[in-house]
Amino acid sequence: MSPRWSQARRWSSISLLALALVALAAVPGLADPPSDKVAHGAALYEKYCALCHGPTAQGYAADNAPSLVTPQWLSGADDAFIVNSIALGRPDTAMGGFAKQVGGPMSDQEIDDLVAFLRSHGPPFVTLPVHAPGSARKGAAIYAQECVKCHGDRSKRGEAPWLANQTFLGLASDAFLYDAIARGRDGTKMKAYADQLEPEQIADVVAYLRSWSSGPPPVLVRAKGETSTGPIVLNPDGGAPEFTLRDQTYVPADEVKRALDEKKRMILIDARVASDWDREHISGAISVPYYALNGLDRIPNDGTWIVAYCACPHHASGEVVTELRKRGYPHTAVLDEGVLVWKERGYPMSSPAGAVASSAPAQ
Repeated sequence: MSPRWSQARRWSSISLLALALVALAAVPGLADPPSDKVAHGAALYEKYCALCHGPTAQGYAADNAPSLVTPQWLSGADDAFIVNSIALGRPDTAMGGFAKQVGGPMSDQEIDDLVAFLRSHGPPFVTLPVHAPGSARKGAAIYAQECVKCHGDRSKRGEAPWLANQTFLGLASDAFLYDAIARGRDGTKMKAYADQLEPEQIADVVAYLRSWSSGPPPVLVRAKGETSTGPIVLNPDGGAPEFTLRDQTYVPADEVKRALDEKKRMILIDARVASDWDREHISGAISVPYYALNGLDRIPNDGTWIVAYCACPHHASGEVVTELRKRGYPHTAVLDEGVLVWKERGYPMSSPAGAVASSAPAQ
Protein backbone atom coordinates (compact mmCIF):
# COMPACT_ATOMS: atom_id res chain seq x y z
CA MET A 1 0.00 0.00 0.00
CA SER A 2 1.18 3.52 -0.80
CA PRO A 3 2.64 5.52 2.10
CA ARG A 4 -0.16 7.96 1.30
CA TRP A 5 -2.45 5.73 3.33
CA SER A 6 -0.19 5.35 6.35
CA GLN A 7 -1.13 6.38 9.87
CA ALA A 8 1.40 9.18 9.59
CA ARG A 9 -0.50 10.92 6.80
CA ARG A 10 -1.45 14.46 7.75
CA TRP A 11 -3.08 17.16 5.69
CA SER A 12 -3.24 20.82 6.58
CA SER A 13 -6.27 21.49 8.76
CA ILE A 14 -5.86 25.13 7.78
CA SER A 15 -6.55 24.40 4.11
CA LEU A 16 -9.57 22.27 4.98
CA LEU A 17 -10.88 24.94 7.32
CA ALA A 18 -10.56 27.39 4.45
CA LEU A 19 -12.67 25.09 2.30
CA ALA A 20 -15.31 24.87 5.00
CA LEU A 21 -15.37 28.64 5.43
CA VAL A 22 -15.74 29.15 1.70
CA ALA A 23 -18.62 26.67 1.66
CA LEU A 24 -20.43 28.09 4.68
CA ALA A 25 -19.66 31.83 4.68
CA ALA A 26 -22.83 33.77 5.35
CA VAL A 27 -24.35 36.31 2.93
CA PRO A 28 -27.64 37.87 4.13
CA GLY A 29 -28.56 34.70 6.00
CA LEU A 30 -27.58 32.32 3.22
CA ALA A 31 -24.42 30.32 2.55
CA ASP A 32 -22.36 30.81 -0.59
CA PRO A 33 -22.50 27.97 -3.12
CA PRO A 34 -20.18 25.14 -2.05
CA SER A 35 -16.76 24.85 -3.59
CA ASP A 36 -16.31 22.38 -6.43
CA LYS A 37 -14.44 20.13 -4.02
CA VAL A 38 -17.23 20.11 -1.45
CA ALA A 39 -19.92 19.75 -4.12
CA HIS A 40 -18.11 16.77 -5.64
CA GLY A 41 -17.71 15.28 -2.16
CA ALA A 42 -21.45 15.65 -1.59
CA ALA A 43 -22.17 13.68 -4.76
CA LEU A 44 -19.73 10.98 -3.69
CA TYR A 45 -21.33 10.84 -0.25
CA GLU A 46 -24.77 10.32 -1.78
CA LYS A 47 -23.47 7.54 -4.02
CA TYR A 48 -21.39 5.59 -1.53
CA CYS A 49 -22.24 6.60 2.04
CA ALA A 50 -25.85 7.72 2.41
CA LEU A 51 -27.16 4.15 2.28
CA CYS A 52 -25.81 3.46 5.78
CA HIS A 53 -24.89 6.85 7.28
CA GLY A 54 -28.13 8.51 6.13
CA PRO A 55 -28.86 11.33 3.67
CA THR A 56 -27.71 14.03 6.11
CA ALA A 57 -24.73 12.03 7.49
CA GLN A 58 -26.35 11.88 10.92
CA GLY A 59 -25.96 8.11 10.96
CA TYR A 60 -27.96 5.04 11.89
CA ALA A 61 -29.72 4.48 8.55
CA ALA A 62 -28.32 0.93 8.41
CA ASP A 63 -26.29 -1.35 10.68
CA ASN A 64 -26.03 1.45 13.26
CA ALA A 65 -23.51 3.31 11.09
CA PRO A 66 -22.43 6.29 13.22
CA SER A 67 -22.99 9.98 12.64
CA LEU A 68 -20.24 11.70 10.66
CA VAL A 69 -21.27 15.27 11.43
CA THR A 70 -21.35 15.64 15.21
CA PRO A 71 -19.18 18.59 16.29
CA GLN A 72 -17.25 16.38 18.69
CA TRP A 73 -16.33 13.88 15.96
CA LEU A 74 -15.38 16.55 13.42
CA SER A 75 -13.20 18.45 15.89
CA GLY A 76 -11.71 15.33 17.44
CA ALA A 77 -10.89 13.30 14.31
CA ASP A 78 -7.84 14.42 12.34
CA ASP A 79 -7.66 14.08 8.57
CA ALA A 80 -5.48 10.98 8.73
CA PHE A 81 -8.14 9.20 10.80
CA ILE A 82 -10.98 10.14 8.43
CA VAL A 83 -9.02 9.42 5.25
CA ASN A 84 -7.80 6.05 6.42
CA SER A 85 -11.21 5.11 7.81
CA ILE A 86 -12.70 5.67 4.36
CA ALA A 87 -9.77 4.04 2.60
CA LEU A 88 -9.43 0.92 4.75
CA GLY A 89 -12.95 0.60 6.16
CA ARG A 90 -13.58 -1.58 9.17
CA PRO A 91 -12.95 -5.24 8.26
CA ASP A 92 -15.51 -7.67 9.70
CA THR A 93 -18.18 -4.97 9.80
CA ALA A 94 -20.48 -3.49 7.16
CA MET A 95 -17.93 -0.71 6.46
CA GLY A 96 -15.78 -1.76 3.52
CA GLY A 97 -12.58 -0.14 2.29
CA PHE A 98 -13.28 2.40 -0.44
CA ALA A 99 -9.74 3.18 -1.66
CA LYS A 100 -8.75 1.84 -5.04
CA GLN A 101 -5.55 0.61 -3.40
CA VAL A 102 -7.57 -2.01 -1.53
CA GLY A 103 -10.02 -2.80 -4.30
CA GLY A 104 -12.58 -0.08 -3.63
CA PRO A 105 -14.04 2.43 -6.10
CA MET A 106 -12.51 5.74 -4.93
CA SER A 107 -9.36 7.54 -6.01
CA ASP A 108 -7.15 9.62 -3.72
CA GLN A 109 -8.75 12.80 -5.03
CA GLU A 110 -12.27 11.50 -4.50
CA ILE A 111 -11.50 10.63 -0.88
CA ASP A 112 -10.01 14.12 -0.48
CA ASP A 113 -13.26 15.62 -1.77
CA LEU A 114 -15.39 13.43 0.47
CA VAL A 115 -13.36 14.56 3.50
CA ALA A 116 -13.85 18.20 2.46
CA PHE A 117 -17.61 17.59 2.27
CA LEU A 118 -17.68 16.11 5.77
CA ARG A 119 -15.50 18.95 7.10
CA SER A 120 -17.95 21.49 5.69
CA HIS A 121 -20.53 20.35 8.23
CA GLY A 122 -18.85 21.62 11.37
CA PRO A 123 -15.80 22.74 13.30
CA PRO A 124 -12.24 21.99 12.14
CA PHE A 125 -9.99 19.50 13.85
CA VAL A 126 -8.41 20.77 17.04
CA THR A 127 -5.26 19.12 18.38
CA LEU A 128 -6.34 17.07 21.38
CA PRO A 129 -4.51 17.09 24.71
CA VAL A 130 -2.52 14.05 25.78
CA HIS A 131 -3.47 12.53 29.13
CA ALA A 132 -1.50 10.40 31.53
CA PRO A 133 -1.95 6.66 30.91
CA GLY A 134 -4.51 4.81 32.98
CA SER A 135 -4.97 1.31 34.34
CA ALA A 136 -6.45 -1.31 32.00
CA ARG A 137 -7.48 -3.39 35.02
CA LYS A 138 -9.53 -0.56 36.48
CA GLY A 139 -10.85 0.36 33.04
CA ALA A 140 -12.24 -3.14 32.51
CA ALA A 141 -14.63 -2.73 35.43
CA ILE A 142 -15.81 0.68 34.22
CA TYR A 143 -16.27 -0.61 30.68
CA ALA A 144 -18.37 -3.53 31.93
CA GLN A 145 -20.61 -1.15 33.85
CA GLU A 146 -20.95 1.74 31.39
CA CYS A 147 -19.99 0.67 27.87
CA VAL A 148 -20.53 -3.00 27.08
CA LYS A 149 -24.31 -2.71 26.80
CA CYS A 150 -23.96 -0.53 23.68
CA HIS A 151 -20.50 -1.26 22.27
CA GLY A 152 -20.33 -4.97 22.99
CA ASP A 153 -17.20 -6.76 24.07
CA ARG A 154 -14.00 -7.90 22.43
CA SER A 155 -15.66 -10.80 20.61
CA LYS A 156 -19.00 -9.33 19.53
CA ARG A 157 -20.29 -5.82 18.87
CA GLY A 158 -23.45 -4.21 20.12
CA GLU A 159 -25.56 -1.51 18.50
CA ALA A 160 -22.87 1.18 18.76
CA PRO A 161 -19.52 1.27 16.91
CA TRP A 162 -17.42 -1.79 17.63
CA LEU A 163 -14.45 -0.52 19.62
CA ALA A 164 -12.58 -3.82 19.40
CA ASN A 165 -12.19 -3.56 15.62
CA GLN A 166 -8.45 -3.74 14.99
CA THR A 167 -8.43 -1.23 12.15
CA PHE A 168 -10.30 1.27 14.31
CA LEU A 169 -7.89 0.76 17.20
CA GLY A 170 -4.92 1.06 14.86
CA LEU A 171 -6.13 4.43 13.56
CA ALA A 172 -7.58 5.96 16.75
CA SER A 173 -5.13 7.69 19.06
CA ASP A 174 -5.47 7.53 22.83
CA ALA A 175 -6.33 11.23 22.75
CA PHE A 176 -9.17 10.55 20.29
CA LEU A 177 -10.56 7.75 22.48
CA TYR A 178 -10.32 9.91 25.61
CA ASP A 179 -12.03 12.83 23.89
CA ALA A 180 -14.86 10.65 22.55
CA ILE A 181 -15.61 9.33 26.02
CA ALA A 182 -15.32 12.72 27.68
CA ARG A 183 -17.40 14.75 25.22
CA GLY A 184 -19.71 12.10 23.77
CA ARG A 185 -21.55 12.62 20.50
CA ASP A 186 -24.41 15.13 20.25
CA GLY A 187 -27.62 13.74 18.81
CA THR A 188 -26.69 10.12 19.52
CA LYS A 189 -26.94 7.73 22.47
CA MET A 190 -23.27 8.38 23.29
CA LYS A 191 -23.44 10.75 26.25
CA ALA A 192 -20.59 12.84 27.57
CA TYR A 193 -18.85 11.21 30.53
CA ALA A 194 -16.69 14.16 31.58
CA ASP A 195 -19.14 15.03 34.36
CA GLN A 196 -19.73 11.42 35.39
CA LEU A 197 -16.22 9.96 35.43
CA GLU A 198 -13.01 11.37 36.85
CA PRO A 199 -10.25 12.11 34.30
CA GLU A 200 -8.27 9.19 35.69
CA GLN A 201 -11.25 6.87 35.16
CA ILE A 202 -11.61 7.92 31.53
CA ALA A 203 -7.90 7.25 31.08
CA ASP A 204 -8.46 3.81 32.61
CA VAL A 205 -11.13 3.00 30.01
CA VAL A 206 -8.78 4.15 27.26
CA ALA A 207 -6.06 1.88 28.63
CA TYR A 208 -8.50 -1.03 28.64
CA LEU A 209 -9.48 -0.41 25.03
CA ARG A 210 -5.84 -0.11 24.04
CA SER A 211 -5.18 -3.50 25.63
CA TRP A 212 -7.38 -4.98 22.89
CA SER A 213 -5.17 -3.64 20.12
CA SER A 214 -2.88 -6.05 18.31
CA GLY A 215 -0.91 -3.37 16.47
CA PRO A 216 -1.27 -0.93 13.57
CA PRO A 217 -4.11 -1.29 11.05
CA PRO A 218 -3.60 -4.13 8.56
CA VAL A 219 -2.29 -3.56 5.07
CA LEU A 220 -4.51 -5.39 2.61
CA VAL A 221 -2.70 -6.91 -0.36
CA ARG A 222 -5.01 -7.24 -3.32
CA ALA A 223 -5.21 -10.55 -5.08
CA LYS A 224 -3.30 -10.75 -8.34
CA GLY A 225 -5.36 -11.96 -11.28
CA GLU A 226 -8.45 -12.75 -9.21
CA THR A 227 -11.66 -11.25 -10.59
CA SER A 228 -15.37 -11.55 -9.96
CA THR A 229 -16.32 -12.06 -13.59
CA GLY A 230 -17.26 -15.70 -13.38
CA PRO A 231 -18.56 -18.24 -13.40
CA ILE A 232 -21.84 -16.46 -12.79
CA VAL A 233 -24.11 -19.49 -12.39
CA LEU A 234 -23.22 -22.05 -9.73
CA ASN A 235 -24.02 -25.70 -10.45
CA PRO A 236 -25.43 -24.98 -13.94
CA ASP A 237 -26.68 -28.56 -14.35
CA GLY A 238 -28.41 -28.65 -10.95
CA GLY A 239 -32.10 -28.32 -10.18
CA ALA A 240 -33.78 -25.26 -8.70
CA PRO A 241 -33.54 -24.80 -4.93
CA GLU A 242 -36.65 -24.66 -2.79
CA PHE A 243 -36.53 -21.54 -0.65
CA THR A 244 -38.98 -20.32 1.99
CA LEU A 245 -38.87 -16.53 1.91
CA ARG A 246 -39.67 -14.31 4.85
CA ASP A 247 -41.73 -11.29 3.76
CA GLN A 248 -41.35 -12.58 0.20
CA THR A 249 -37.75 -11.37 0.23
CA TYR A 250 -35.42 -12.93 2.82
CA VAL A 251 -34.03 -16.46 2.61
CA PRO A 252 -32.42 -18.13 5.67
CA ALA A 253 -28.71 -18.79 5.50
CA ASP A 254 -29.27 -22.43 6.39
CA GLU A 255 -31.47 -22.94 3.32
CA VAL A 256 -28.86 -21.36 1.04
CA LYS A 257 -26.13 -23.52 2.56
CA ARG A 258 -28.25 -26.64 2.07
CA ALA A 259 -28.95 -25.70 -1.56
CA LEU A 260 -25.22 -25.29 -2.19
CA ASP A 261 -24.50 -28.65 -0.58
CA GLU A 262 -27.15 -30.23 -2.81
CA LYS A 263 -25.55 -28.65 -5.91
CA LYS A 264 -28.62 -26.62 -6.77
CA ARG A 265 -28.43 -24.10 -9.61
CA MET A 266 -28.20 -20.50 -8.34
CA ILE A 267 -26.36 -17.20 -8.51
CA LEU A 268 -24.80 -15.55 -5.46
CA ILE A 269 -24.20 -11.79 -5.58
CA ASP A 270 -21.97 -9.95 -3.12
CA ALA A 271 -23.48 -6.45 -2.85
CA ARG A 272 -20.79 -5.00 -0.59
CA VAL A 273 -17.97 -2.64 -1.50
CA ALA A 274 -15.79 -4.45 -4.03
CA SER A 275 -12.83 -4.48 -1.63
CA ASP A 276 -14.82 -6.71 0.72
CA TRP A 277 -15.37 -9.26 -2.05
CA ASP A 278 -11.68 -8.95 -2.89
CA ARG A 279 -10.80 -9.72 0.69
CA GLU A 280 -13.22 -12.52 1.50
CA HIS A 281 -16.58 -13.66 0.12
CA ILE A 282 -19.04 -16.53 0.14
CA SER A 283 -17.59 -19.23 -2.08
CA GLY A 284 -18.85 -18.88 -5.63
CA ALA A 285 -20.26 -15.35 -5.24
CA ILE A 286 -19.66 -12.65 -7.82
CA SER A 287 -19.26 -8.96 -6.99
CA VAL A 288 -21.97 -6.46 -7.95
CA PRO A 289 -21.69 -3.57 -5.47
CA TYR A 290 -24.79 -1.62 -4.50
CA TYR A 291 -23.28 1.52 -6.09
CA ALA A 292 -22.54 -0.14 -9.48
CA LEU A 293 -25.80 -1.79 -10.48
CA ASN A 294 -24.84 -1.80 -14.15
CA GLY A 295 -22.95 -4.93 -13.14
CA LEU A 296 -26.31 -6.70 -13.20
CA ASP A 297 -26.34 -6.42 -16.99
CA ARG A 298 -24.36 -9.66 -17.19
CA ILE A 299 -26.75 -11.67 -14.99
CA PRO A 300 -28.88 -14.09 -17.07
CA ASN A 301 -32.63 -13.65 -16.71
CA ASP A 302 -33.62 -17.27 -17.25
CA GLY A 303 -35.40 -18.13 -14.00
CA THR A 304 -32.25 -19.04 -12.06
CA TRP A 305 -32.54 -18.22 -8.37
CA ILE A 306 -30.42 -15.20 -7.39
CA VAL A 307 -29.43 -14.58 -3.77
CA ALA A 308 -27.77 -11.28 -2.86
CA TYR A 309 -25.99 -10.66 0.41
CA CYS A 310 -24.20 -7.91 2.32
CA ALA A 311 -23.11 -7.23 5.90
CA CYS A 312 -25.77 -4.64 6.83
CA PRO A 313 -27.37 -7.32 6.68
CA HIS A 314 -30.13 -6.16 4.31
CA HIS A 315 -29.60 -2.64 2.96
CA ALA A 316 -26.96 -3.06 0.25
CA SER A 317 -28.26 -6.47 -0.81
CA GLY A 318 -31.77 -5.03 -0.75
CA GLU A 319 -30.70 -2.41 -3.30
CA VAL A 320 -29.51 -5.19 -5.63
CA VAL A 321 -32.66 -7.28 -5.23
CA THR A 322 -34.91 -4.26 -5.72
CA GLU A 323 -33.13 -3.47 -8.99
CA LEU A 324 -33.35 -7.09 -10.16
CA ARG A 325 -37.08 -7.13 -9.50
CA LYS A 326 -37.52 -3.87 -11.39
CA ARG A 327 -35.84 -5.60 -14.32
CA GLY A 328 -38.25 -8.51 -14.14
CA TYR A 329 -36.09 -11.25 -12.62
CA PRO A 330 -38.58 -13.78 -11.20
CA HIS A 331 -36.59 -15.52 -8.45
CA THR A 332 -34.59 -13.21 -6.21
CA ALA A 333 -33.87 -13.09 -2.48
CA VAL A 334 -31.74 -11.42 0.19
CA LEU A 335 -29.62 -13.59 2.48
CA ASP A 336 -31.51 -12.93 5.70
CA GLU A 337 -28.73 -13.05 8.28
CA GLY A 338 -26.02 -11.51 6.08
CA VAL A 339 -22.45 -12.56 5.38
CA LEU A 340 -21.10 -12.01 8.89
CA VAL A 341 -23.47 -14.56 10.38
CA TRP A 342 -22.74 -16.88 7.44
CA LYS A 343 -19.05 -16.66 8.33
CA GLU A 344 -19.72 -17.00 12.05
CA ARG A 345 -21.51 -20.30 11.39
CA GLY A 346 -18.45 -21.64 9.59
CA TYR A 347 -20.10 -21.79 6.17
CA PRO A 348 -17.78 -21.75 3.11
CA MET A 349 -15.87 -18.54 2.44
CA SER A 350 -13.17 -17.86 -0.16
CA SER A 351 -10.17 -15.55 0.12
CA PRO A 352 -8.45 -14.74 -3.19
CA ALA A 353 -4.82 -15.81 -3.26
CA GLY A 354 -2.67 -13.03 -1.83
CA ALA A 355 -5.44 -11.29 0.11
CA VAL A 356 -5.36 -11.08 3.87
CA ALA A 357 -8.35 -12.85 5.39
CA SER A 358 -9.32 -11.55 8.81
CA SER A 359 -9.31 -13.83 11.79
CA ALA A 360 -11.26 -11.32 13.86
CA PRO A 361 -14.61 -12.50 15.22
CA ALA A 362 -17.72 -11.62 13.29
CA GLN A 363 -20.13 -9.08 14.68
